[in-house]
Amino acid sequence: MKQTYYLKLAYEICGCSRGYKEIELNLLDSTSISKAYEMIQFLRLLLMNLKQEILQVGFKNQIDEIEFFKVIKPQVLGKLIFYNKLYSIETSCPIDIVVKNKYYHKHLEELNLEYKKYFAYNEFYKYYNAKRIDKDIEYFTLGKTDLLIGINSFIFELDALFSTYYDYKIARIIAHDLLQNYLHEKIQEYDIGNNSISSSNLVWSESQNALIELIYALYLSGSINNGKGEIRKIAILFQQLFGIKLLDIHHAFHRMKTRAKSKTCYLDKLKEVLEEYMDKT
Repeated sequence: MKQTYYLKLAYEICGCSRGYKEIELNLLDSTSISKAYEMIQFLRLLLMNLKQEILQVGFKNQIDEIEFFKVIKPQVLGKLIFYNKLYSIETSCPIDIVVKNKYYHKHLEELNLEYKKYFAYNEFYKYYNAKRIDKDIEYFTLGKTDLLIGINSFIFELDALFSTYYDYKIARIIAHDLLQNYLHEKIQEYDIGNNSISSSNLVWSESQNALIELIYALYLSGSINNGKGEIRKIAILFQQLFGIKLLDIHHAFHRMKTRAKSKTCYLDKLKEVLEEYMDKT
């Protein structure tokens, strides 16, 4: 299949290369309601354009067709489902921290029940997790859906020219995993101040902006996990270490870019005091 603009974007989202929208979202705080909404609009438009391309261009061969419905489309659709769910969760989220933590726990419990009901004992889920390929032609090429095998009724609502039914099932699996990771992170974030923090005697004595400046520098320099670490996880780690609750790191970072003098005043200070110490010793 011809590598068109929208197909290249889809490949980036699949992780073949880091898509600019995903980079932007990681940098600008993926919990932001406005950013989740932006991703929903972006992914919906991408799916529409991918559909037009498939209908107009088609597939070069069966290998390309299988790759599209097994890898590319499910990643785009799965993230669309994820961000839509994230948006729904965050727009209904309570303000009180204690209640908020219970709120995230409740959603995680519901997600675990969903796993037991729809995934744990499902044969296709086992097939996908085992990375099998022996039934790929049946599962991921157009026109192979068997309506007599008892599949869900929503199959009748799918576009037979742009779906194999099983691409949607993979998208659900991807969305489930993303949402599970997200909820675990949020719970971990709001557990700050409990066990590990209460016993810590390390206190951050600089400003919040100074810590945020350091976090972004470590993230953007690729100093943690060879550059593959998410900025949210790095921020959570520092919050746990120092028992501090950082507010909106996204807006704080963008305010730094408008500083009158140095944009990196804390990093400049670190460099200065370190060099002074080296000169004395």
